[in-house]
Amino acid sequence: MRKADLPPAELDTFPKLLEHHAAKRPGRPAIREKDFGIWQTHTWGQVADEVRSLAAGLVSLGVQRGDKVAIVGDNRPRLYWTMTAAQAIGAVPVPLYQDSVAEEMAYVVEHAEARFAVVEDQEQVDKLLEIRERCPGLTQIVYDESRGMRHYTQGFLHHFDAVQAEGRDYNKIHPDFYEEEIAKGRGSDTAIILYTSGTTGKPKGVILSFDNVLKTAANGVKLEALSDQDESLAYLPMAWVGDHIFSYAQSYVAGFCVACPESSATVMHDMRELGPTYFFAPPRIFENILTTVMIRMEDAGWIKRRLFHFFMEVARRSGTGILDGKPVALGDRLLYALGQILVFGPLKNTLGFTRIRLAYTAGEAIGPDIFDFYRSLGVNLKQLYGSTEASVFITIQPDGEIEADTVGKPALDVEIKIADNGEVMFRGPGVFVEYFKNPEATAETKTADGWVHTGDAGFFADNGHLKIIDRAKDVGRLNDGGLFAPKYVENKLKFFPDIKEAVAFGHERDYCTAFINIDLVAVGSWAERNNVPYGSYQELAANPQVIETIKGHIEKVNRDLAADPKLSGSQIRRFLVLHKELDADDGELTRTRKVRRSFIAERYNPLIQALYSDADNAYIETEVTFEDGRKGMIKADLQVINIDLQPAVAPALKKAS
Repeated sequence: MRKADLPPAELDTFPKLLEHHAAKRPGRPAIREKDFGIWQTHTWGQVADEVRSLAAGLVSLGVQRGDKVAIVGDNRPRLYWTMTAAQAIGAVPVPLYQDSVAEEMAYVVEHAEARFAVVEDQEQVDKLLEIRERCPGLTQIVYDESRGMRHYTQGFLHHFDAVQAEGRDYNKIHPDFYEEEIAKGRGSDTAIILYTSGTTGKPKGVILSFDNVLKTAANGVKLEALSDQDESLAYLPMAWVGDHIFSYAQSYVAGFCVACPESSATVMHDMRELGPTYFFAPPRIFENILTTVMIRMEDAGWIKRRLFHFFMEVARRSGTGILDGKPVALGDRLLYALGQILVFGPLKNTLGFTRIRLAYTAGEAIGPDIFDFYRSLGVNLKQLYGSTEASVFITIQPDGEIEADTVGKPALDVEIKIADNGEVMFRGPGVFVEYFKNPEATAETKTADGWVHTGDAGFFADNGHLKIIDRAKDVGRLNDGGLFAPKYVENKLKFFPDIKEAVAFGHERDYCTAFINIDLVAVGSWAERNNVPYGSYQELAANPQVIETIKGHIEKVNRDLAADPKLSGSQIRRFLVLHKELDADDGELTRTRKVRRSFIAERYNPLIQALYSDADNAYIETEVTFEDGRKGMIKADLQVINIDLQPAVAPALKKAS
């Protein structure tokens, strides 16, 4: 078994760790970037030189200790270097979601009091220029890509190369400057401010110290025996705490290489070329990959289809047992080995999963069938539970103790308790310092002795694994007193590849109802295979065959709910398929694709009223935001569908079956 090679404890900041790796493994790859179809690799020694020049350049630009530096763009080496360079001189990086509209960006820039910004390209520069009058504190903007910037002549705009050139000159004049600045850093200093997704209101700035991030990252490295031989793919937003831990902190702790894809559209292709050993993806990504696989198999010849389904049945029977080192019949082992040659190996190679030895998923519940599919292929996929306020890790599934319906046991050095109201609370090294400029919210979330309210309801199973039911504030009651857990219901609906998003209603109502978003890729593929014409998402969502398919999925969910005595009352009685996809640009989802439940309830109130009436149809006019920022209206007359409820299964009968 591999053992993690952890750096000395006195290396308590990222700049100190960078210097350590540059000295210990100067020629090892630290970060890659695919540019114009070619992978460009930077070693730890090269990264240290780049960061040294950039740090001095930022000082030449006027950055001082304590200043906030906004960072906006896709995953790019230079943006990760900016984090380290800012931290080296005592400034605080504040990454923003790159797909934020100008209004969202203005709030974070202003609230964080960012005086400087380092961005990827013209698109991000334009958004900052649009909000600059509202954010007078923003004085200087540095951009990486020069394409489209030729006619931008403002004196406060600077190309990344020019800033580094200034830095190299500065370092020649002040040769001891960089080492002296790094030495001033302490583990208790602020490392980063990460803004929450703002599900229920304005985003909050979570202050994390170097100790928070590095101790948590080191515990994860130790638990999973990560090393400088590993490689990961950085494709999720840099503003998200998961990317900060998996693509930045753990890389600096273990010394492994991180690769940045060419673009968000080429992630899966780049992953096939790269073959990472360490991978994280939210459930939706794993669901999308599986949907693509199944669509391709439907289009394959009958021999390939028969072969695939035969060996996938073998994998379902024995794959997870083999992965977990459990006893498996010799016949199944031999068939599985043959399947590895004919099906599993080629499939994993096509997906870029051949070298993966550790994969995580978190954020939402993942469907048991989806979870088992990957594990049956031999992919060591595990669930974890975390938050920004925890520096990610609260629980994690230990090897050999993997279950689809739990999120594992407490992470290293983390304590968990269940409050009297069922809320999960935790305490550990990753507990955030405070919310920036928001002492009231800090006091509400973190107790004086370091316990943090997660806002999630859950309980420990008999095997010591934590189960999360729903957001504590969202768990409600039907009018008959029955338990209503909307997220639990929504996650069961989203297990079906045809359903991309779902929003359930029922608190203080007589019964449960739901909005459904279809998955355009999955349903569109079905339409093409069956010669069903459609011209838009709206037209496909209103197709009677599509609605009937969704109805069948909901009936299946109702049968599952009927078997649970606590949640049998949460069966869906009426539903409708929305005429548009829920969208972050329209305020319906956060940038991390979490449902803004109260906003949706207010915006689509006429539809909710129709669901709780005898109406067969519901008319709605909705304002939408197009990709270029223009506004428009979509009108629709939606069909409301009734569902027969299933009789609840008595506990004794359920056990007997």
